[in-house]
Amino acid sequence: MAIALGVMGCGLIGGSLAKALRHAQVVNRVVGFDTRSSALQEALALGVIDQTADTAQALASGVDVLVLAVPVAATAPCLAQVAHALPPQTLVMDVGSTKVQVMADAQRALGTRVAQFVPAHPIAGKELSGVAHAQADLFSGRRVVLTPAPGQDPQWVQRASALWQATGAQVSTLSAHEHDEAMAAVSHLPHLLAFAYMRALTAQDPNAPPLALAGSGFRDFTRIAAADAHVWRDILMSNRHALLQ
Repeated sequence: MAIALGVMGCGLIGGSLAKALRHAQVVNRVVGFDTRSSALQEALALGVIDQTADTAQALASGVDVLVLAVPVAATAPCLAQVAHALPPQTLVMDVGSTKVQVMADAQRALGTRVAQFVPAHPIAGKELSGVAHAQADLFSGRRVVLTPAPGQDPQWVQRASALWQATGAQVSTLSAHEHDEAMAAVSHLPHLLAFAYMRALTAQDPNAPPLALAGSGFRDFTRIAAADAHVWRDILMSNRHALLQ
């Protein structure tokens, strides 16, 4: 039976998930909420969402699955906003790149409802952000990592896994610590190095010749430095302990 999906944060990931689940005929109604009215109206105009919610609480109270597609630093306040509005059968997921801090935030915000929260990290994306770049096949063949809490009721994890599998993703599970340590090594540190390198390079004499001599290796190494610096600042700060190990 098709379900109602709530998307908090109408950007690339939230929009792509809505498109993917609609394409898979898993959802029949998508409700969106975003603090940026322009993003919300764009998602509505593009048909990514069917309707808007006036508040986070209104969004949470009327859907079967709630996805927090917001920056890592915004997860805690978003969870606090929806905590008392969640129906007892509503599955809640995030899509953030770090998990230890997110799980601690969820425990504080949701209390006894924390069992309904299954942290998720779709390892997919692109440099172009915004709902206009959302695509239904963004997760196809990509890995999605779930980090359920120890002893969490398997029914919640199974529901989350089934949704991501419907998008074409390959789903696996790790502990939050395992996830964050792995991502520090293969994603977060490379981004940090690329950002730092490009900052140092652009601070040099603009008439110096290095960029004119750059080849494909330079392009491959620096491509990720084009990502949103504010989003990555939050990710790196959230996972700083694993990065420093």
